[in-house]
Amino acid sequence: MNAAAPVQRNALPAAFLAGVEQLIPAERLFDDPLSTLAFGTDASFYRLIPKLVVRVESETEVIRLLKLAHAEKVPVTFRAAGTSLSGQAISDSVLIVLGDNWNGREIRNGGEQIRLQPGVIGANANAVLAPLGRKIGPDPASINAAKIGGIVANNSSGMCCGTAQNSYKTLAGLRLVLADGTLIDSEDPASVAAFRQSHGALLDQLAQLGRETRANTELAAKIRHKYRLKNTTGFSLNALVDYDEPLDILNHLMVGSEGTLGFISAVTYDTVPDHAHKASALIVFPDVESCCLAVPVLKQQPVSAVELLDRRSLRSVENMKGMPEWVKALSPTACALLIESRAATQSLLHEQINLIMASIAHFPVEKQVDFSEDPVVYNQLWRIRKDTFPAVGAVRQTGTTVIIEDVTFPVERLAEGVNRLLELLDKHHYDEAILFGHALEGNLHFVFTQGFDDPVQVARYEAFMQDVAQLVAVEFGGALKAEHGTGRNMAPFVELEWGEQAYQLMWKIKRLLDPTGILNPDVVLSEDPQIHLKNLKPMPAADEIVDKCIECGFCEPVCPSNGLTLTPRQRIVIWRDIQARKRAGVDTSELERLYHYHGVETCAATGLCAQRCPVGINTGDLVRKLRGKEADKTGAANWLADHFSTAVQGTRFMLHAANGAHLILGTKNLGKASAAFTKLSKGRVPQWTPAMPQPLQRLNLPKPAAGDERPRVVYLAACVSRAMGPAARDQEQEPLLDVTRKLLEKAGYQVVFPDDLNNLCCGQPFASKGYAEQAERKRQETLDALLRASRGGLDPIYCDTSPCTLRLVQDLADDRLQVYDPVKFIRTHLLDKLDFVPQETPIAVHVTCSTQHLGEAQALIDIARRCAKEVVIPEGIHCCGFAGDKGFSTPELNAHALRSLKDAVQVCSEGISTSRTCEIGLSRHGEIDYHGLVYLVDRASRTKSPIPA
Repeated sequence: MNAAAPVQRNALPAAFLAGVEQLIPAERLFDDPLSTLAFGTDASFYRLIPKLVVRVESETEVIRLLKLAHAEKVPVTFRAAGTSLSGQAISDSVLIVLGDNWNGREIRNGGEQIRLQPGVIGANANAVLAPLGRKIGPDPASINAAKIGGIVANNSSGMCCGTAQNSYKTLAGLRLVLADGTLIDSEDPASVAAFRQSHGALLDQLAQLGRETRANTELAAKIRHKYRLKNTTGFSLNALVDYDEPLDILNHLMVGSEGTLGFISAVTYDTVPDHAHKASALIVFPDVESCCLAVPVLKQQPVSAVELLDRRSLRSVENMKGMPEWVKALSPTACALLIESRAATQSLLHEQINLIMASIAHFPVEKQVDFSEDPVVYNQLWRIRKDTFPAVGAVRQTGTTVIIEDVTFPVERLAEGVNRLLELLDKHHYDEAILFGHALEGNLHFVFTQGFDDPVQVARYEAFMQDVAQLVAVEFGGALKAEHGTGRNMAPFVELEWGEQAYQLMWKIKRLLDPTGILNPDVVLSEDPQIHLKNLKPMPAADEIVDKCIECGFCEPVCPSNGLTLTPRQRIVIWRDIQARKRAGVDTSELERLYHYHGVETCAATGLCAQRCPVGINTGDLVRKLRGKEADKTGAANWLADHFSTAVQGTRFMLHAANGAHLILGTKNLGKASAAFTKLSKGRVPQWTPAMPQPLQRLNLPKPAAGDERPRVVYLAACVSRAMGPAARDQEQEPLLDVTRKLLEKAGYQVVFPDDLNNLCCGQPFASKGYAEQAERKRQETLDALLRASRGGLDPIYCDTSPCTLRLVQDLADDRLQVYDPVKFIRTHLLDKLDFVPQETPIAVHVTCSTQHLGEAQALIDIARRCAKEVVIPEGIHCCGFAGDKGFSTPELNAHALRSLKDAVQVCSEGISTSRTCEIGLSRHGEIDYHGLVYLVDRASRTKSPIPA
């Protein structure tokens, strides 16, 4: 993203910049206005624009950067995923972000421990532990996006984690870099010995602080009380009373320090059991008091989670699709507990359920959904809980932001705390606010919307926060931050909560470990009592498609351009800024020029971001809309729509020409020439690769035979299947169309084709270029042809490419049509008609974006496992980035998205997918042949033998 001339580097010391430029390649240094704005946003409601963003790829780079920053007194902030909510992952100085090479993991002792680098996503750590029946203790709601570095640095917890399984309690070892660039690995005796030699004085001072704290009985008692609760306000002072070995104190002070005391380079966790059997129930009590009184009782029972939902939170989701009707009929004072229990065996689970229900049988109940192990019921109950936060975000007024605060009350005073919080929300007129939380720990979240573009609104927020701080910290002796971290949001209130003595102890720790104050200043501790009211993030209107975005960053892990240009969150941030500047009369031409490539051209627009987005935003819809505004070739689009068979024939001709050029120039020369032409033509000339298909030589479309009694299936061969055969180097030389026919006939079907097939198109090529009218026209033509071919919907329709299927079935009004992608058709119509003999050689599986949208991801994997004894699903590749024809016109997107594929599939000789164009990019970058799923199914299946009489 460093495409513009430097504008901010000169604000940093020359000696620091010179050292950075020698250490870090230019392509990993960002200081242009687009990049710094994009990185100036995390999930909080604050914004700071960094002067320089540095993407680091090694521990050595971090060490040398910190030495430079320490020497020149340059403030630095570390960022992992940027999903933090309290403003702890932003900077107006130097922002250090993790690159690709922080993803190491090492499983130890059969999964009882795991060593993780800070770039590992929490859910991915659990995925590698799952086969061993283990998981990491922390389970934040952001676990599918949050990275280990942030999870440890914030001491994140979650719904089941409580205080017993957070990072502090399950920490087994730490590797960290201090502010002066010193490395210490607590699991490496040589590193420990060297650190004792070089930093003995620091260790002695930590030991002394520990002895003084433990000797101060009043302070020690207060610390123990505070951490009996869920608490992330300030530093982890419990390290000083829980441990006497100074290295243990140091390690545990790092947990929850939010990057203000050092950089966490690796962490070793003691893992916890991940029980396979689970059940959930929803108990609705008539009022808050009876609901909260049940919580201490349940805390003594074998429960893994107890989530409280007040009537407001239930009301926020009652009209959502799929919600039970009874939610609307609950009384105004109702309050619910969502209870989950887990066990190693089903019989033990049933025993636990009986104990739980017996323990609360004497409480009045308004409505009850009994414990269920049925995934449908179970998931619906948890959806009620998980949809509450996005429900507020979805209805907020444009220009406001969503704030989610999290506090802890002593469990024995939970009912009083809930009611007092509700009174404060009413007092300050946060009428849309909802309240829910992790009841076992007295941890409550309250969600409300807030505008910061008006001083009156800022004053309202300030008055509310002062009242909350007095209520929680002073009156109830609770915690102002339970699991979201102090950040700059609660930094001014740390002394109020902890008192002067503990507060000054925290400053001693800060100054001991960061004497020059370079690490994340104004986070956790700040001398500015107004820091929580400064640098508030604007949320200007940009487009109704994205205005509900809360900038949480949950979308980022699945975006193929993440790390190449912009993520969905960053696309929205920049577009919001462009629109705000335009309204202010500021010239945005340069920013829009940069945005055209970084925001529009390199967006795959496949919509996976919508699946991860709490409010369902598909940033690809915005990009298609912007492409539509640039789409000025309407005449050409109309001509292609009217002469589509000619376009398909033209594709075959181009493939013929490419094959001819390959024969003349050879692989190496053609590859170089093609790459140059693609670049010069700005993507208009497709890039040739060795995985480029040959043209389909013949299109054999037989008519239905008279008197054929077999059941019929209408086969819609996609335009790519009609134009493209296998690549020249591919071991499989039979076209997809022929293999599909063979498989369908093997299962006993008569295959028929719609009339005028060569002119049919789902419309996707037009839609992706911004020609929505032509796209819909072609889609409707195809649906009409399929309705005729299927005899009014009597016959099922098989489409051989998942993206085309998705395009046809989205918003399909005609319920007579049964359109199947390869996965769903094989799953529902072929499995019972075939016998399978799984092959020995491992198979790589790529689940396309469209397969995920169709809800067939797991089915594809299950089918592959029927056909092969070993199935490899590369981690972290959610979208291949080929995106229809982006692999030809913007090949760097495809290359970036698949940069880790080759290493992941090196044990495989073949890969399978359900999109011919995706398979081109996968074959190129994986360096194995990728084929349609039907090739594997056909090879591994036989016609089912008749059952003997």
